Amino acid sequence: MRLRIKQIILVFCSFYSVAQVQEEVNPPSNIKTIIFKGPTEDQFPVVKLGERIQLEFDDLSANEQDYYYEIFHCDYDWTPSQLLKSQYLNGMDNQRIINYENSYTTLQPYSNYQLVIPNENVRLKVTGNYIIEIRNSAGDLQFSRRFIVYKDAVQVGGTVKRSRDFDFLNEKQVVQFSINTAGFPVVNPKKEVKVAIIQNHFWPTALYNIKPQFTIGNELVYKYDQETSFFGGNEFLNFDTKDLRTTSFAISKVDLTDIYNHYLFMNDFRYDQPYTYFPDIKGDILIRTLQGDEESREAEYTRDHISLPYSSDIGLDNVYVIGKFNNYALEEENRMEFNEEEARMEVSFLMKQGFHNYKYVIERESGAIELNTISGNFRFTANNYLILVYYRDFGQLFDDIIGIGSGNSRNITN
Repeated sequence: MRLRIKQIILVFCSFYSVAQVQEEVNPPSNIKTIIFKGPTEDQFPVVKLGERIQLEFDDLSANEQDYYYEIFHCDYDWTPSQLLKSQYLNGMDNQRIINYENSYTTLQPYSNYQLVIPNENVRLKVTGNYIIEIRNSAGDLQFSRRFIVYKDAVQVGGTVKRSRDFDFLNEKQVVQFSINTAGFPVVNPKKEVKVAIIQNHFWPTALYNIKPQFTIGNELVYKYDQETSFFGGNEFLNFDTKDLRTTSFAISKVDLTDIYNHYLFMNDFRYDQPYTYFPDIKGDILIRTLQGDEESREAEYTRDHISLPYSSDIGLDNVYVIGKFNNYALEEENRMEFNEEEARMEVSFLMKQGFHNYKYVIERESGAIELNTISGNFRFTANNYLILVYYRDFGQLFDDIIGIGSGNSRNITN
């Protein structure tokens, strides 16, 4: 699968201005382990209006620096909405994060910061796409993350089917769904209703601008094939460092220098192997430790060493290790180097103790990103799909999220 991740610029000619898509910004090297979630364990908040959102991150400089947060409302396409802050916030943002503690008895010192929304300073008033930005005391942007706020005004039912495209029968999955608008006034669904479908909360492959295929009474039906299909990919690889001192099925060796080093068994290319179901957490991370009672500030940072055999499939192009632990970023820190003596690709980086999912991607010289060349695509892969339903009435200033649906390909059908 080839994917180009581009920055999208939309020009609003009537105002002679430029609105830029609000992409997520990744942090500098001193900030690690950004945990951002709602009531569930998924590291992407999709919350009903009024529900709690929690942000947590570590600063390895451990100097108790001041950090501030700002919240921005966005339209369906992730460009800034026309709403004023007073129209989507009760209270004031741009507040200092006051809940932080230093790590306790860890080899790598760090400060752990935690923020909960809503809080005594700010509450969200409307649904939609949101961005939260974290800045330091100098006002410099450190990182940003997206989140979703919705209400249950319509019912969304989704299912995952096997592709009917003979070229991708064993590689793709198709999301089919319907939206029941009974009790909610939709006059012109093709113009008023928009849909986004996201696989495993990974925005670069999300599908947009899908119109209802047909309407039956109050039900909008989306029974497409190619238009709502995704490559299946493969289950994420994983390892667990909750016990610092022991090896496992994934960890071949442990040694201690200034911090603990975990050396993982070398992985294989899986695109030409039979599909094997192995439960994962869809690229996510779960922080946990057996060496303390409070994961947030007692979990250690370890240096984890990951390797992959070199193959002509890679050529001279770049290979990266990605997952939610680094927000799927392609950066120098997680780019693999070629070890000529061992004929393999290698990389190591700091990660907080816990259960980690990861995968390999290739960045070609042309700039194309191949997400599944190494892992392969399989129709049986257990993927989670999120369906977001947006609504904008005539004259309305923002895109309201009036319902969500979900599907899992573990129960894929023909």
